[in-house]
Amino acid sequence: FLSRQKREISNFDYLMYLNTLAGRSYNDYMQYPVFPWVLADYYSETLNLTNPHTFRDLSKPMGAQTVERKRKFIQRYNEVEKNLSAQCHYCTHYSSAIIVASYLVRMEPFTQTFCSLQGGSFDVADRMFHSVKSTWESASRDNMSDVRELIPEFFYLPEFLTNANKFELGCMQDGTVLGDVQLPPWADGDPHKFILLHRQALESDYVSAHLHCWIDLIFGHKQQGSAAVEAVNTYHPYFYGDKMDLNNVKDPLIKSTILGFISNFGQIPKQV
Repeated sequence: FLSRQKREISNFDYLMYLNTLAGRSYNDYMQYPVFPWVLADYYSETLNLTNPHTFRDLSKPMGAQTVERKRKFIQRYNEVEKNLSAQCHYCTHYSSAIIVASYLVRMEPFTQTFCSLQGGSFDVADRMFHSVKSTWESASRDNMSDVRELIPEFFYLPEFLTNANKFELGCMQDGTVLGDVQLPPWADGDPHKFILLHRQALESDYVSAHLHCWIDLIFGHKQQGSAAVEAVNTYHPYFYGDKMDLNNVKDPLIKSTILGFISNFGQIPKQV
């Protein structure tokens, strides 16, 4: 931590180090390295990294990025809707095998992984990852079942944003044929420029000063318990894999359900 404060290592390297400590790895889609959305500006022609409003609020989880969205998730937690089996804010996760595969779907072997997770074919075009801006809007504001964060590739790998293999990903309801990922105006349609500016955002003074807040939510003391409740940061109990003692679950159907839930919907990192 002191090394990051002194700028002896980059924010990217520090986050990778934390992911590794927490047991997350490129080798496991269910526990893939998780990185934060750092920007909230996917609309401007130029990206101003000196303006605090350019950035996502790193002190809040994706479910609490707007006042209205936060209110709805708190209401869900307090009411415990009839179709929920446990008290929590979120029944979906910020990182899962399907989220990873959907981000990387334009590259093999992730294309085949995505299709296998989808039952052998691509998803409905309108639900595919096709635009950075619309994905941000979904995860931060519009979709109550979407609280996804990012993966490391958003900060170093321009190739995942292009459909170089010419996969037929389908056509959206508005007639848009899916191809390359639609980039924010400030990227000028250039995946390399997007990655360059996005990495600069991650390493910016603002993110460096606030990144510890996000780390508390994902890897630290606001991940579980009363601090997580107060931070509007609780997930379905099945997501807390290290808290689930499957050896004590005698019913094979229940055990199978729990394992399926974790594999499909994600897992909270080990607390570090």
